[in-house]
Amino acid sequence: MRQRYLALLSVFASLPAMALTYQTRLENIEWTVEGDKFECRLTQPITDFGSGQFVRKAGEQATFRLNAYNAMLGGGSATLLAAAAPWQPGRGDLNLGTVRLGSGNVLFNSSQAQAGQLISGLMDGRSPVVRHAAGDGRVSEVRLLPVKFSKAFNDYQTCVAKLLPQNFDQVKQSQIGFPGEGIELDAAARAKLQVMLEYMKADPTVNHIELDGHSDNSGNRLTNRELSRRRALAVVDFFKANGIQESQITVRFHGERYPLVPNTNAANRAKNRRVNVHLTRVAPAAAPAPQASTPATAATTS
Repeated sequence: MRQRYLALLSVFASLPAMALTYQTRLENIEWTVEGDKFECRLTQPITDFGSGQFVRKAGEQATFRLNAYNAMLGGGSATLLAAAAPWQPGRGDLNLGTVRLGSGNVLFNSSQAQAGQLISGLMDGRSPVVRHAAGDGRVSEVRLLPVKFSKAFNDYQTCVAKLLPQNFDQVKQSQIGFPGEGIELDAAARAKLQVMLEYMKADPTVNHIELDGHSDNSGNRLTNRELSRRRALAVVDFFKANGIQESQITVRFHGERYPLVPNTNAANRAKNRRVNVHLTRVAPAAAPAPQASTPATAATTS
């Protein structure tokens, strides 16, 4: 390992004078892992610059971002590399493409594919490098080192294992289908609702549910309206049975008025038998007060 460190020092000493490199001294390298059920972050601080950071949100793969105290690299684009380790001769750098530099504290967010390649490279001893060439020919580089990465990555994976299945943007809307002609929730519907329920319990700020029940056009108008109401109430019952208060739920039912697809065949009619579920955040002061005379089970029509 000492030979590897010396090789790294040799490479940095041989960089062209015109290249300005931001990187932390070898003996000061550290990785930190932070996170919760919503996001995990694996970070290497960069002396006099900021940090390089892998960020993985619930329901997504990781991206890599470069954080800076200020816009030291300037605007434009930069090249993202998984640079070869100097103790492995004969290996070239991997060019992972370009990134567009912004002017805020977060200079860029890579694609998920680029982040995956950087992580694989770090496990193989490669260094993430961001290289920026200015118009006057000056080259600036920001370099992370693979030192101590394996242990930190294991801790990061422990964090990832605890992430929720989906993030808010993914979970806030769902369509609960009734492929049969009944009003009962099937296993697929319950699985979707369970994911939404888990998110609400993890994030108390997501505290209101809007339900819109729909039917196909198989029956008469009054029958279809009643079916759409009862399907929406089946979803209400699921949430109530799992600890959600009725005052947190708004129900509307529409019968056959808003089909997703034309009711021209059995497959299309099955798609139209549904309840749309929308999770929202309602500030306590703005939340509607429970009304004994008009509970969710006495829903409105449109």
